[in-house]
Amino acid sequence: MSPAPGIETVREAADVAVIERFLDGLWMERGLANHTLSAYRSDLTAFSRWLRKEARDLHCVDRGDLLRYLGSGVSARTTARRLSSLRAFYQHLSRLGLVKEDPTDRVQGPRLGRSLPGTLSEAEVDALLRAPDDDKPIGMRDQAMLELIYATGLRVSELVTLTCSQINLRQGVLRVTGKGNKERLVPMGETASGILTRYLDFARPELLAGRGAEVLFIKKRGQSITRQAFWKMVKRYAWRAGIHRPISPHTLRHAFATHLLNHGADLRVVQLLLGHSDIATTQIYTHVARSRLKELHAAHHPRG
Repeated sequence: MSPAPGIETVREAADVAVIERFLDGLWMERGLANHTLSAYRSDLTAFSRWLRKEARDLHCVDRGDLLRYLGSGVSARTTARRLSSLRAFYQHLSRLGLVKEDPTDRVQGPRLGRSLPGTLSEAEVDALLRAPDDDKPIGMRDQAMLELIYATGLRVSELVTLTCSQINLRQGVLRVTGKGNKERLVPMGETASGILTRYLDFARPELLAGRGAEVLFIKKRGQSITRQAFWKMVKRYAWRAGIHRPISPHTLRHAFATHLLNHGADLRVVQLLLGHSDIATTQIYTHVARSRLKELHAAHHPRG
């Protein structure tokens, strides 16, 4: 017999409260970005909903429950993400003494092959950066955003939340707050600095139309640009530039790292510029760069 609606509502509210307390603690400990916290919330809420359908309780989950949920026919990558969220959650409850045992203990996630990041050739990047119509304010802004993300390797969330106070045009650097609230200085280069200066001098005042805004890149009337809007912008200009394969803002971050390594940059320097806490995360780009060097060798060496 299923629980009465009132009881079910109380259980749901109790689960939400536990999840939110966990997320508050996670934010305080690690300083995670809002979209990362939202991903945790989504995974935990979905598990809570599944447990209620199974007449199980969030605080009384055993290993069998967990394995049945994780084996519910989703991709290996989704399963790995769900397990990561649940592991963090139940380790938290275990530390507080709110569960007798951690159901994620000794549960192994699926093996994930580490896919190489997609990237662009230098010619493709050049075509993409020339795609906006820089005679108009919107085009100037879009070109400045594309130039800056390629020149600095910023994450898209870092780009769209940049403020004017984080820019130092005289020194040609950005002060970026990345994952875990870690701050880093990133050089822009002369080309990006020049295009950004032009945007600030001509396009941004026109887009503001007399209003004020601290965020650097804005829509008309000073509104902020979302990550989703920038993603659509990149897709639109890629099509205009003749790039007809899947591309995202992250592709430009990959291109930034790959092209630096192709031109002889030190891996540790690339790690610092990307804001990676572990160099192992950066090392994946060496495979992309090595592949590109092999292509160049095969194409141009007389015995390639």
